Amino acid sequence: MVTHFAEALAFSKPAAQDLVTLRQVFEAIDEKSCPYQFNFHMHTVHSDGQLQPESLMEQAIAIGLQGLAITDHHQVSGYLAAQQWLDTWKRDHCQAEQSAPHLWTGVEITAQLLYTEVHILGYGFDPAHAAIAPYLQGCAPHGKAAQAEGVITSLHQAGGFAVLAHPVRYRRSAEDLITTAATLGIDGIEAYYAYNNPNPWQPSFQETEQVKQLGQQFNLLTTCGTDTHGRNLLMRI
Repeated sequence: MVTHFAEALAFSKPAAQDLVTLRQVFEAIDEKSCPYQFNFHMHTVHSDGQLQPESLMEQAIAIGLQGLAITDHHQVSGYLAAQQWLDTWKRDHCQAEQSAPHLWTGVEITAQLLYTEVHILGYGFDPAHAAIAPYLQGCAPHGKAAQAEGVITSLHQAGGFAVLAHPVRYRRSAEDLITTAATLGIDGIEAYYAYNNPNPWQPSFQETEQVKQLGQQFNLLTTCGTDTHGRNLLMRI
């Protein structure tokens, strides 16, 4: 059992191939990908979610997810606990290891873009890299560190991707925000998102089409996620 945070970080450094695979997954994401194949937006009790990391992983396996990322706010401790649980599960179920989901590093960071508070999702980064450390302190950044450009740059320096979360939820238009984020070097946008919390979960058609078109215009990757805060990975709340 790894108990020291620094030791856990040392064991969690992603391989370069992980990022190549993640890009390939993002390039293939469509409206049918989430929530049964991939899910790149979910929270645990390590930020504002209700699921223990271990319970989240049990659900991910039961659902049959191929890949996922835990995106706690300004934390990777939930990811580290989940990765440790998954490693143990693989050892105990060696015959089923090929069916285990791939867990990428993830985080959700509050940032300022066009004088608007937005959320930027980070994926596939090295959580032990010094560049990302200021954003993994359990609270939202302030001042210069909170500017979207700095968040995007830090994620890139840590070897990861930066994605604008739920672009239609903010007080500035998705067009304005995505256009500006693209000029700052953002890698992708969360295209498939359920804005009205439907049951069962499904991406909102009108908003998805708008975001997808903007993504194509700026050659951005597209992601999907339930933004789970409750106890069911097939729902947001």
